[in-house]
This record gives sequence, C-alpha cells and structure tokens, in this order.
Amino acid sequence: MKMTPRERVMASVNHQNPDSLPMDLGSNVSAGISGMAYGKLKEYLGITTGHNRIYDVVQQVAQPEIQILDIIGADVLDVGRVFNTEDSDWYDVTLSNGVAAQWPGWFRPRHNKDGSYEYFDCEGTLIAKMPNGGMCFDQQYFPYKEDYPENYNDLDKEMGKVIWSAMVHSPWDHSNEKYFWETLRERCLVLKNSTDRALMITCGCNFFEWGTFLRRMENYLMDIYEEPEQVLALNDQLLERHLKNLENTCKYLNGIVDIVRFGDDLGMNNNMFMSLEKYRTLFKPYHTKINEYVHKHSSMKTFLHSCGSIFPVIGDLAEAGFDILNPVQTSAANMDPARLKQEYGKDITFWGGGCNTRKILNMGTEKEVYDYCRRMIDIFFQDGGFVFNQEHNILGDVPPQNIMAMYKAVEDARR
Repeated sequence: MKMTPRERVMASVNHQNPDSLPMDLGSNVSAGISGMAYGKLKEYLGITTGHNRIYDVVQQVAQPEIQILDIIGADVLDVGRVFNTEDSDWYDVTLSNGVAAQWPGWFRPRHNKDGSYEYFDCEGTLIAKMPNGGMCFDQQYFPYKEDYPENYNDLDKEMGKVIWSAMVHSPWDHSNEKYFWETLRERCLVLKNSTDRALMITCGCNFFEWGTFLRRMENYLMDIYEEPEQVLALNDQLLERHLKNLENTCKYLNGIVDIVRFGDDLGMNNNMFMSLEKYRTLFKPYHTKINEYVHKHSSMKTFLHSCGSIFPVIGDLAEAGFDILNPVQTSAANMDPARLKQEYGKDITFWGGGCNTRKILNMGTEKEVYDYCRRMIDIFFQDGGFVFNQEHNILGDVPPQNIMAMYKAVEDARR
C-alpha cells in the first residue's frame, strides 16, 4: 500500500518496512544544504524563480524550497519555515562564492574592509566572525572561559551571548515575541494540514555542547576529568531550562509535530570526546530525563544529532531513550555501516550515513557518488530503521551534478 511521506518516515522510525525508502533534505540545520551549494543546484536545474534564503546564519544553511523538495522527493519539513515567510523579512546578499542569497532582516553583521564579517550583540559584544571567503561564522565569545561563576544568576543572559543563541535560526529567532507558542502552534497546524510530509522541530537541549560553548572546548574537556562536580552543577541548570522548553514544546505541538531534534556532538574523527564511563556518569542521566519527558508528554520521536566516532556509546544512547541517531558519520573511526546496522539496527533509527560528505559527495565522480549511495542504502535499508540523508550538511564545494547523482540513487532504490 502506498504511504504518504509522513507515514513512510514514521514507519521506518518505528522499525517497520515502509513502502519505499524515506529521504530527507533540510529537516534541520544538520541535515541540510549550504546556501553556496543550494544556489548552484538551482542554477544547474535551470530554476530561476524563488529564493536562496539562509535561515541558519551560523552555518549559512539554506531553507530548501518546496519545489526543490518535490524534485528530489524529500519526505520531511523543518517547522522553522512557518516564520519569516514575507519578502520583507529578508534582504539580498552575495555569498563568498558569488552566489546570490538572502539573510534574515534581523541579522546585520558588520562587513569589514578585509572582506570579513563580524556580528555584535546590542551591548557591543563580539559574538561571531566569518573570515573573507568563509563558509560559516565562528564563535568569539565564551562567557565562562576563565572559570565557572559563583552562581548561575546570569546564566540566561550569558547563554544569550553564545553564537548558537544570539544568532539562532527560526522558529527560535521569534521566541521572545508575545504569544510565540500560540503562534507557533497555529502555524504548525496550518503546515500539517497543507502537507503530507513529516514535521520536525529542533529544540537543542544540549548538555556537553553547552559546556563547550560556555567554557570553551579545551577547558571543558579538562573539566570533565578534573572538575566533574562543576559539570554536573552546570548540567542541573541546563536541565531546568531544557525541561521548561520541552514542557511548552509538548504542550503546544503534540499531535502536530512528529519529531523533536536534540543535539550533542560526542565524537571526534578518531574517538569520543570522553570515556564511556564519563558519558554514563555526567551526561547519560540528563539525556535520559529529556527523552523520558518527551515520551511521557507527547507522541513525538526523539532525534539526536551527534557527529563523529561514537560507536561505543550508541547502545547507551538507545537506553537513554533516543529513537533516532544522526548524521551517522561512517567516515569516522569504528563507524562501519554494516556493523552499525547489525548491532544497533533494531534499537535506533539511523538518519544519515547515505553519502560520505568528506571525500565522496564533494570529490567523487557522479558514478562514484551514485554507487556509494546505493551501497549504503543496501546496508541500512533493511527492516526499516533508516532515513536517507547525507552525513551532515551539503557544503559549498559540492558540485550540483554530484548532489543529483545522490538523489538519483535514492530514486532508483525506491523503484
């Protein structure tokens, strides 16, 4: 029986066999496409209408238009698209590779003589910088770089100065507006009634990553071993804020949105950032609590974005309650796709792993891209538990013909 895209995605997430391979582009800011690549893709397809709107300004990720999603057959939508819908919400810019695009009206970085961009908050704090020719903005302000505070009375203010909050993507760039939650619910309901695609919302709820955002990576990695009590104290504060956000998310979006996305990059190219024992004592209890809350108070599935070599912890992530794992970075150490599917294919859904974005999608021939994707589909797409997506975002150096070769592999697999 033919399924709708929403039914197809949710069947696979529930480890059932869908009618055909579910596929995603742009369901969240780690499963999308750079504005540089998006503009080139539209040009390659001969599409001169529409826009190239950069809805995640940190990573310079474009919001794929429905026309493009129809062409490639994508099955999921990011509900962030229900905000910033008017032409007046955007202004024209030129990206570093010469591609025309638009930035949201609230985002006004300073363009320096050397070609770099700098973004300051209303207090004059330098939040982020992108060098001349750069593809993304880099964090410049780390609130607790020198040490942990005596108390966390200013935590909300300091979190608001971190790049991922100060330059946050939609819908959260509207979260301070009156009746935000009511408006979000109303617009998401309209979206659900107008599409048969699955809907996803990004809610962050990071723990490890917020530690690195606040303390800076090198400091926080030492804290995990030298000051674990400080890590736990900060996690307690973060949990309080995350649960408050999830309370509203579940209250207003249950029955409308299908998947809630969390993020916590636990891996590097060659290993995890910490030992399995440290994950279990410092972070797993908090991951368990946010999953328990969502599953108790809604029908939404939980999605964890975690890059890198994380094979040792996947079983624990499933035990913590995550339903979905992304981006399935098979290019990292010990992330062999066949082993992943064999050992954890019944415990967690793999959302990604469809194409290596480090060497294949960007540097391979069209045939190499096609053949690679078909191999990954053959491995992962057994008994459900798989949604095709490339490993993280499609970056600006990826040729459009390679992008279409990837989707040709999906199309042929569906047949």
